[in-house]
Amino acid sequence: MTAVTLNHVQKVYNKVPVVDDLSFEIQPGEMFGLLGPNGAGKSTTIRMLITLTKPTEGEVRVAGHDVTRNPAEVKQNIGVVLQQTSVDGDLTVWENLEFHGRMHHIPPRERQHRIDRWLDYVELSDRRKDIVKTLSGGMKRRLQIARALLHEPQILFLDEPTVGLDPQNRRRLWEIIRDLNRQGMTMLLTTHYMEEVEFLCDRIGIMDAGKLIELGTLDQFKQKYGEGLAIKQTGDRMESHFFPTLAEANQYLDSLPDKTGVMIRESNLEDIFVELTGHQLD
Repeated sequence: MTAVTLNHVQKVYNKVPVVDDLSFEIQPGEMFGLLGPNGAGKSTTIRMLITLTKPTEGEVRVAGHDVTRNPAEVKQNIGVVLQQTSVDGDLTVWENLEFHGRMHHIPPRERQHRIDRWLDYVELSDRRKDIVKTLSGGMKRRLQIARALLHEPQILFLDEPTVGLDPQNRRRLWEIIRDLNRQGMTMLLTTHYMEEVEFLCDRIGIMDAGKLIELGTLDQFKQKYGEGLAIKQTGDRMESHFFPTLAEANQYLDSLPDKTGVMIRESNLEDIFVELTGHQLD
């Protein structure tokens, strides 16, 4: 059984398809990255997957359950970490988790065991009595992860989890996310940081204008579009050209009578993204 399935999914607002005939699967234990420029339909897709928005057409299944017919079962099997701070700033760290545990009807003794376990995991045990609004941004995001894991979901949805964090806190969250995935947690990640996807994700889906325009691993993308890149600056414009290998890109440079403004390097995910969508991820 797949962890997540979208089959010819469409979401229409005011007669405009925001998500248009979207189909892909996420396998159990997979770390899947969903990329796209602003307005590509990523957020709407996430909202359908976590039962906040109903698809206009098509089938969406999460953890084996249809999101439209069985939303309660879906919610029992997913955890969600949004880019907006969604924990209650006027409660303590412990009170936030206690409230979440009660909402999921976790028995008292088991609830306390899980709170202790996940606070320790995200390194917030010593802040359990602190009011959340006194925490740093990184601590609040780690608390959101602890809360999302408290009811032991099968699948974790991470919607730009490191936005606005300093590099140190971003790296700490990467370590937590990667460790959870190594333990078998299925994850879907959306982000505006290309290096985050390169570091964390097994497979990548790229959306634009509501459609899935590319799907695969980073290595597959490089094999398809090229591992070498020549970049030339002409005035205030940057022109790029892909080559199958870095060696071929260097051969191209050697053949140029005028090498001014030309740089050769290995291609990366951002280069491929710009090639596909025509604009940078912003």
